[in-house]
Amino acid sequence: MDKRESARLIVGKGIEGDRYALGIGAFSGSIPAKIRDVSLIALTGIEDANQELEASGLKPYLPCEVRRNIVIEGMSSDALNQLVGREFSLGFIRLRATELCIPCERPAKLSEKLNFLSAFKNRGGIRAQILDSGDLRVGDQLC
Repeated sequence: MDKRESARLIVGKGIEGDRYALGIGAFSGSIPAKIRDVSLIALTGIEDANQELEASGLKPYLPCEVRRNIVIEGMSSDALNQLVGREFSLGFIRLRATELCIPCERPAKLSEKLNFLSAFKNRGGIRAQILDSGDLRVGDQLC
């Protein structure tokens, strides 16, 4: 996972070059199949989870370690979760939030840190289907 200033989003695929767009993501072959075009998480959710972890003497997670494609600033986890089932725009790109992105053990295993499941409960973000192809840039607004 690496931070980028921009990314190309492709309808029916995901982010150009992303492991799920290439069909090689860890859960690409899951049954039933899930729409995994992109995943989004609220920065405040990461910060809140990290406060809990640090209060327990545990290491915090960097945004790149939570294994989500897009980090949203200026929105709570609850507000992001409320988008499930709805269409929204990120910059000039339309998306449809398909489901909550329930935390799993993979980020903890890959980062060799603890308590991802409990710290990110209700803060794991959402999955979304890309409805319009286009370029996304850091700073594009969600509406």
